[in-house]
Amino acid sequence: MKRIVVGVTGASGTLYAKRLIEALTKTDGVEVYLIISDTARTVARLEEVDLSGYPVHYEENCDLAAGIASGSFLFDAMVVIPCSMKSLASIAGGYGATLISRAADVCLKERRKLILVPRETPYSRVHLTNMLAAHDAGAVIMPASPPLYTHPETINDLADMIAARVLDHCGISHTLGSRWKE
Repeated sequence: MKRIVVGVTGASGTLYAKRLIEALTKTDGVEVYLIISDTARTVARLEEVDLSGYPVHYEENCDLAAGIASGSFLFDAMVVIPCSMKSLASIAGGYGATLISRAADVCLKERRKLILVPRETPYSRVHLTNMLAAHDAGAVIMPASPPLYTHPETINDLADMIAARVLDHCGISHTLGSRWKE
C-alpha cells in the first residue's frame, strides 16, 4: 500500500489537483490523504472544481496534530498541487504553520519524496530563490507546464499530463496521457 499526501493550496489550477486525486483514487494499492487550504477552497469554487466526495482521508489544514504532521507516520510521498508562492515560501523556509507546510517539512526532514507544482507565472527572483531553496532541501520542483506534443484536445488532457508526470515521480503506474514518441 502506497500512502500519498496531496496538499492543495491557493494558486489557480485546482483542476491539476482534481485530475491527480481522480487518478490516485482509481489506482489499487494507493491510500490518499488530502489537505485543502482555505484559499484553495475559494479558488476551487471560482474555477468551478469540486474536490469533495473522493475516497480519501480529508485532513484539516489547521490540524497540526494530524498523523501526517509527524515523521513517525509513514507515507511515501507528498504532492503540493497547485503550490502557491506563499506555500512555497513556507516550505522553503521551514515554517510549518499549517498542516500542508508541516507535512512538507516532514518529507524534507525524513528524506521522503516531495513534489511541488507551482502554477504562478512569471516567476520573480524571490519565487526562484524559494524554488531553489526547496530543491536544495530535497523537493522536486515540477511547474505546471503541460507539453503540447501530445496534441491535447481538452483542458483535462493538459491537466492529465501534469498528473501523469507526478504519478511517474511517485512510482505509480497509470494510463494518463501519452509519452514522447509513443
